[in-house]
Amino acid sequence: MNDRPPTTDDPIRNTPLLRDGFFWLTLALTIFALAPFAKPGYFWGANDARHHVYFLFEFDRLWQDGVWWPRWSPDFAFGYGYPFFNIYGPLSHFLAEILHFFANFSLTASVEIVFGLSIVASAGAMYGYVRGLAGRSAGLLAATMYTYAPYHLMVLYVRANLAESMAFVWLPLCLWSFRACVRKPTLGAFVGAAVAYAGLILTSNLVWVLFTPALMLYILALLPWEKHGNWHTSIGAVVRAGLAPLAGAIGGLGLSAIFWLPMLLERQYVRIDQWFDGRYNFRDDFVYFFQFFSPTWGFGASLPGPNDTISYQIGPVLLLFALVGGLVAWRTRKLRPDVAVFALVGTGGAALGWSAFAPLWDWPLLGAILQSAQFPWRWLPLTVIGFSVLAGFLLAPTEPETTPQTTLTLPIFMVVAVAILGSYHLAQVQIVEPAEGTVGLAALMRFERDADEMTGSTAWVKEIPTWSPMAEYYIDLDEAGKPVTPVTSKVDYGSVNYRTLAIGSVANNTVMEEVYFCTDPGDRPGQCHPRDDQAIVFNHFYYPGWRAWLLDGEHGQPVQELPIVPEREGTLGRMTVPVPPTGEGFILLRYQDTPPRTVGQWLSLATLLLLAALLTLSFITQARKK
Repeated sequence: MNDRPPTTDDPIRNTPLLRDGFFWLTLALTIFALAPFAKPGYFWGANDARHHVYFLFEFDRLWQDGVWWPRWSPDFAFGYGYPFFNIYGPLSHFLAEILHFFANFSLTASVEIVFGLSIVASAGAMYGYVRGLAGRSAGLLAATMYTYAPYHLMVLYVRANLAESMAFVWLPLCLWSFRACVRKPTLGAFVGAAVAYAGLILTSNLVWVLFTPALMLYILALLPWEKHGNWHTSIGAVVRAGLAPLAGAIGGLGLSAIFWLPMLLERQYVRIDQWFDGRYNFRDDFVYFFQFFSPTWGFGASLPGPNDTISYQIGPVLLLFALVGGLVAWRTRKLRPDVAVFALVGTGGAALGWSAFAPLWDWPLLGAILQSAQFPWRWLPLTVIGFSVLAGFLLAPTEPETTPQTTLTLPIFMVVAVAILGSYHLAQVQIVEPAEGTVGLAALMRFERDADEMTGSTAWVKEIPTWSPMAEYYIDLDEAGKPVTPVTSKVDYGSVNYRTLAIGSVANNTVMEEVYFCTDPGDRPGQCHPRDDQAIVFNHFYYPGWRAWLLDGEHGQPVQELPIVPEREGTLGRMTVPVPPTGEGFILLRYQDTPPRTVGQWLSLATLLLLAALLTLSFITQARKK
């Protein structure tokens, strides 16, 4: 056997993807995973299928009001509002909103299309990455295994988690681009790494946290190796080799700072206990060893104990192909760091969710990292990507390829067919009717009430509400057969003392309300007597970013900012705004940026402009050389 690996100048690696027949074959083979989404109707019964439609519903409500980067969801928590997109990666719903807003697809169709795009794009990304490692046949098999891994299919059809399914696109792109930064650091590799890492952060902050240690391990394993599989001879050489991937990671953090900076700094302002207590307690969701191999496949929510109807199987084909592929690739010296890392990542992802390792979750520092997954089985994406790459190595050439593989031979076809058929019976969705009725504000309130979902609260809320005046208003309109339109005001008129204050809302949308007030006795004795402690209570949870101004009555311009404080009485932590003791005028309440959000936006914009300038300069330089 010749241990010399193919070099980076081999035609097999330099052929553009769009001219690579195996790339198009890889995309075509995703048809069996796409087909279930083409069924008439929508899979409302899947775990998060309803969530993502209503996430998009809120996204669209904000876009309609001109908020292009939503952070506050006005109708969650029964209309009291919640900063959902300030703490949840928005990119997948950003893509769905583009389809809905500009192409006029329905809400459900937009969500399903993004699911489909995630399947195709993740397969193409995995093919491109593994092709560069071990050739076209290996890339084809790795991408197929990645697409049809049981856990991946469970994310698509059973959990219906849009953000995590889109995260599957960025995982191989991160591996691909950061590997290029180590092996052949170019400006293109640096930009690719920054974009891939930023894409992962903006898509799923949960998967970002879980995957980053694995990515760091992969980079550290590659750093000591030269291009031809020899060890670096000095620490300085290793450090220099690490500068490019470090720059890529920093670039990715810069691009995505618009999201992660306020997400981290303002996390303290929401009730985190709702994420991890009760039915979200991680201690109820460890995977028993037999479940990794059980052929059971069911639908519904995850249940505590060994009789869970949801499957956490690794998949016999994926497991066997990964084992054999790893052994085959180990014979190629160049691939040994990759084999070692992906074997460790793949088995580690399963082990971290296994009940035998439950004590680790209570360790001081490690436990905090592990618990960030919320459920132990959420570490399984690492198993999927690690074992999929190893499975692809089953078709890695043991000798350097002098010419690219351009034909689909019978052995390759049979191996790929087994990879698909091994999980084909799992490619199914349950189409049901929406229990809450047609998507809208009334249906959203019913969903929040019946499923006890999307009722997150801010840190000032002492008792999580189970209903609200806004929800009652929407349900009453719907049951009366009238059009369900947004409330005209979120002022709590029930708390207004009409003997001392006259009040009325004159403008309202998702993130703004303009209110008229009168505390001037004037010609209306008995209605508007001056009072120092008079305040307006709004049915909004208190949260940083809401600001209030006293407006100029003639031009409507802010003349004085008014303080906003949580209500003194009650358990809802609603916002209250004091009004002047005498006079009349208008008060504007608006949701705006805080310093972390502003800094994050400027960091992202500056990084984007810098990367664009570098690419432009590189293009001009190359054009002059030609």
